[in-house]
Amino acid sequence: MTDTDLKEQGNRFFSARKYDEAIGCYSKAIVKNPHTATYFTNRALCYIKLKQWDSAVQDCRRALELDKILVKGHYFLGLALTELSHYDEAISSFKRANDMAKDSKKHFGDDITGALRHAKRKRWAQLEDKRIQQEIELQSYISRLMKEDMERQKERLLETAETDGLNDKDCDKKMSSIEEQHDKYVAEVNDLFAQVDDRRRRRDVPDCLCGRISFELMKEPVITPSGITYDKKDILEHLQRVGHFDPVTRTDLNQNQLIPNLAMKEVIEHYLEENPWAEEF
Repeated sequence: MTDTDLKEQGNRFFSARKYDEAIGCYSKAIVKNPHTATYFTNRALCYIKLKQWDSAVQDCRRALELDKILVKGHYFLGLALTELSHYDEAISSFKRANDMAKDSKKHFGDDITGALRHAKRKRWAQLEDKRIQQEIELQSYISRLMKEDMERQKERLLETAETDGLNDKDCDKKMSSIEEQHDKYVAEVNDLFAQVDDRRRRRDVPDCLCGRISFELMKEPVITPSGITYDKKDILEHLQRVGHFDPVTRTDLNQNQLIPNLAMKEVIEHYLEENPWAEEF
């Protein structure tokens, strides 16, 4: 069998969800012809279906060595890197896939853009988890310092009680005062961190406020005759680089048809006033 025959057989196995058999065929095709990038991306997709992320990454990188502008190579690489929690690199891969799809005027629906949004959310969640862990450690550190300070105050009180002429009753009273002050500080610190934690649990930018092309918070929303809202700079770039059509509906579109979405702009501005952290999302 030729490498092409083996690829076609692999495709049939893939359609039947027999991924191990498909991998065997693609591997034989690669042996016969190791210079065809699509053989590697085909096998990479099988590895993705089997959740063998490292193998998928390796095949995608080999495919991209052969063809740097292979959209599926960057897209599949992003999928595998996302599962390996390499979010920054995954996001870069998805962006390259998206840009190359635009340049080649290939339409991948929402596959690439949806994967990019997912990777960005996973990265954001990872950063949030890191911040929360840092806050927990800081809270524990502050609590420990306060407790150590209370113990030092109590030790000094016991050391000076006799010279100050304090009887047991007065000494106990001062001890209670030190403990009450400590409990008050602990309660205030815990309340402060509880407020921070509550705000963090609510930190998530709604999809409707993010552009359909850049997937970032829109700064200048405009609406098309099809009723789709985009960030102005993104849709203008699309019209110039890709073509005069709506990226979502594929209907004809030109710059003069874009109308400022003032209602959405007001919603975003109000959202940012209450959630200034969203600028970093």
